[in-house]
Amino acid sequence: MACWSTRWDPGLVAPGALDDAIGRAALVEHVGKSGAALERVTLANGRTVVVKRVTPETDLTLAVLGGSVAQEYVLWRSGGLARLPEGVGHAILDGWTEGEDATVIVMRDLGDTVLTWDDRLDAVTCRWVLERVAALHLAYLGDPPADVAPLTPVLQMFASDRITDLARDGNELLAAALRGWEYFADPALVPTDVSDAVFALHQDAGPISDALACGPVTLAHGDLATVNLAIEDDRLVLLDWALPTAAPGALDVARFLIGCGHVVDPGPDEVVAVYREAAGPAYDERSMQAALLSALCWLGWNKTLDIVESDDEAVRERERASLAWWVARARTAISGGQGRREL
Repeated sequence: MACWSTRWDPGLVAPGALDDAIGRAALVEHVGKSGAALERVTLANGRTVVVKRVTPETDLTLAVLGGSVAQEYVLWRSGGLARLPEGVGHAILDGWTEGEDATVIVMRDLGDTVLTWDDRLDAVTCRWVLERVAALHLAYLGDPPADVAPLTPVLQMFASDRITDLARDGNELLAAALRGWEYFADPALVPTDVSDAVFALHQDAGPISDALACGPVTLAHGDLATVNLAIEDDRLVLLDWALPTAAPGALDVARFLIGCGHVVDPGPDEVVAVYREAAGPAYDERSMQAALLSALCWLGWNKTLDIVESDDEAVRERERASLAWWVARARTAISGGQGRREL
């Protein structure tokens, strides 16, 4: 059953309720990287909500993937989140479009239940999260919503040729990503067989997309990270559905590991094992291999960037060890035929 309805109570008359707001404050502490503007708004009835305004000029996902309407809004409006299982929720209360290229999304104010980059997940909490993520994947197994982002551009989001112009226009995150990919090409950091495979998939993600499409396809959140999670009593609330796509659930696990493995107490092999146990028929080994390779294509730049540019020796050593694990998993996928055109 769904945790939250797709519409709020009749007391909210969008967008008029925001026009009558009695207080607004920018969420400067927001730690997301998409660039979308967030405000905490106090409505006339005293209730606070969080309002996200998304435009191609301010939102990284729209800027890179194209389009003018936030995918999160499209998924919610179509009822795509109505089948979230018990124990899993979203925060969207209402939403609408303004003009030709602005999307407004109104969300519950979850306060300090939202995790940050500094929050660590111990083994118990990590299992708790993975069990609920697996429940999401089981709920949509074989029947993902139609209104999701195409998988191939999601996989290529940080590919150099996609982000170069935006980086040159002043996007600091994408400029850092370009530097990271330059470091990734250094054989002293990444063996050539792996970097060549990653860069080939940047040019043509079709093979890895096809490999993932052969797995147990479900609704993947697309950007599973601690900062997109809120722990609310016994409910996991998933935030920022900007990259929902139809793929094996392994994609979420792989992206969670490459982005947040450093704040998760269990090692990556244990995380995969816990998810395998929880996901049951939603798990497939070849899909996990392909997903891990695709995750390196997504955020491999961040690993090498930290190795080269971090001022903290502990961070540099941590990321060297982590990158070695990812290189080994990429080689397993490559040797198994994942990511090759003949798939």
